Amino acid sequence: MRTEQPALNPPGRASRLGRLGPVLIAAPVVLAIAVVSFIVADTGEASAPEAAATGPAAATSPAATPAVSPSAKASPKPAKPGWIAVDPDEQKARTAAFFARKPRTVTGKPVQVPEFHATCTVSHHRDDDPIVFPGLPGASHNHTFWGNKTTDSHTTAASLRAGATTCNPKQDRSGYWIPTLFQNGRVIDPDEITVYYGSRLKDPAKTQPFPYGLRMVEGDAKKTSDPNGNRFWCAGIGGEVGRSSDGVFPVCASTAHIVRQITFPDCWDGKHLDSPDHKAHMSGALHTGVCPRSHPVPIPSVSFVISYKPLSAKTDGITLSSGNSFSMHADFFNGWDEEALAARVRNCLNQGVKCNAAGGF
Repeated sequence: MRTEQPALNPPGRASRLGRLGPVLIAAPVVLAIAVVSFIVADTGEASAPEAAATGPAAATSPAATPAVSPSAKASPKPAKPGWIAVDPDEQKARTAAFFARKPRTVTGKPVQVPEFHATCTVSHHRDDDPIVFPGLPGASHNHTFWGNKTTDSHTTAASLRAGATTCNPKQDRSGYWIPTLFQNGRVIDPDEITVYYGSRLKDPAKTQPFPYGLRMVEGDAKKTSDPNGNRFWCAGIGGEVGRSSDGVFPVCASTAHIVRQITFPDCWDGKHLDSPDHKAHMSGALHTGVCPRSHPVPIPSVSFVISYKPLSAKTDGITLSSGNSFSMHADFFNGWDEEALAARVRNCLNQGVKCNAAGGF
C-alpha cells in the first residue's frame, strides 16, 4: 500500500523572516530532504507493480479489473513472452460455478481412490510439437500421438474442439504425445495407453478442473541419465527376470511386458495456460500434501501408463527419437469437453472414489 507523503509547508513570507530566526537556516535542508524522500519513495512504489507484472506468478487482480462487457473486454496479456494468461474474472467465475455443483450420489461400492481415466490408442506420428514448436512443422524429433487425431504443429485450443479422438470417452479430445520408441531402428508403438486423472493431495475435495487449453510438459528431452534408473518396468506375471545387455532396460518374463508411467504436476498457478518452459506455471504438491502458495490451485494429477506388449523378453536395442531412454518426456494439451471433465472431477475426485471411463461409479 502506498504511504501518502505529508504536504510540504511553503517557506514564510519576507515580512516574517525576523521571527523565524535560526529556523530559516534549517528550512532549506529539511525541505530538500523531504523532497528527495518523496521522489525515492514514489519511484520505489511505481516500480514495484511493474516488477510484479513481469514475474512468473503475475496476474491481474479481479478487484482491480474494470467492469466491462465480455465483448468489449481485452484479452489478458501475458506478463512475459511465452506466458499465456487466463482471464482472471472468467476463471474466478468458473471456479465458483464448479464448486456450486452438487456431486452425484455415490452408488454401489466403488474403490475409495480419487480417480477416473481414459483409455486410448495411437493415432499418428509426426516430427511436430505444438507446445514446444508451435507453427513449425517438422521442427521436432518424432512424436507418437494419441487422443486428438488432428494434433500437429498448428494445433490450438480451438482446433482441438473440432477433432475426433482415439480415446474413450469421446468427450476427451485432448492431445497427448511422447517421443517415438524404436527397437533396432524399427518403430514400436504402445498397444494401449491409459490416461489416469486422480488426486495425490491430502484433500481431494479441493481439486478443480484445469482450464480448457491448459498445456504442460513433463520430463526432459535432453536428459541422458537418472539416479533412479530409466523408469521402464515389467508389468504382468513374472515381472522382471533380468537386464538388457547394456544394463539399462529390464528383461521381462514371457508373461509380462514393458510399461512406462509418466506423471504430471497437480498444482497450478491459477493464472496461465502455459509458460516459457511449459513447466513454470505448474508445480508438485508440498510434502504436507497441499499445493504451494505459488501454485495454489489443486487440479487433477494426469498420469500416462503406456504399455509396450511387443517388448518383453527382448529389450536390447531400445532407443527414443529424443535420445536414450532417460530422455522420455510427455506433453498434454487439454481438450476435454468442459462439462464432461467438470462432472468427473466433482463426482469422482472430490468424493474420493474411483470411476470408470464413462465417469460412472
